[in-house]
Amino acid sequence: MPKTAAVLVIGNEILTGKIQDLNVAFIARELFALGVSLRRVIVCPDEVELIARDLNALRAAHDFVFTTGGVGPTHDDVTIAAVALAFGRRVVRDETMAAMLRAHYAERVSDDHLRMADVPEDATLLSTPDFPWPTVNLENVFVFPGVPELVRMKFPLLHDRLRDGAGFTTRAVFTLHDEADIATLLETVVAAHPTVAVGSYPQWKNPRCRTKLTFDAKDVAELDAAVAQFVAGIAPEKLVNGE
Repeated sequence: MPKTAAVLVIGNEILTGKIQDLNVAFIARELFALGVSLRRVIVCPDEVELIARDLNALRAAHDFVFTTGGVGPTHDDVTIAAVALAFGRRVVRDETMAAMLRAHYAERVSDDHLRMADVPEDATLLSTPDFPWPTVNLENVFVFPGVPELVRMKFPLLHDRLRDGAGFTTRAVFTLHDEADIATLLETVVAAHPTVAVGSYPQWKNPRCRTKLTFDAKDVAELDAAVAQFVAGIAPEKLVNGE
């Protein structure tokens, strides 16, 4: 079985629709390529107790958990405190991070700036020379900011830690059938190839295709066998060559 992951998205701005989350789709694609199965996504408000509760549930049930959002110097940046609570740790100031902030802000540095150097006690700080500002890590939990550009820069640093053998491969098949027409065939294919994840997606506004099917698996031979079984069950005139 592939390793599993969950994402805990933190922020009132997501729940009120002020900001549209972009990080989950990016992380999902990264994990897919690394062979890790993203199983759960939870969005929670900027409330320490709720974040800690959700985090504890997710980290107990998954190999990896990624939090996004709530990291910074303002009143609603409570992720570090919530992670510390979840692990039963104190929040402490990391002097290496504090020194980086002092060097960056120079005479403008304030206590609010230095809050960004606060981490849960005994956290591991992951960084590289190319991206020295660290990612906070406690056991199987990785803490990311909410800014998509920063997530995109920081996430590749974890690739070697997360990689689980071969990545997933995906195949797509397009048909002129409605979903109901192929439901029984799909059940047969899924039963015959349990390691292949099959998705069915209606194409309501596509004049050339009625349903798109995706097939995902690590084992390429098994994947191709599932696709072949499905295609063999469809009349040739009902297959579409691409979208």
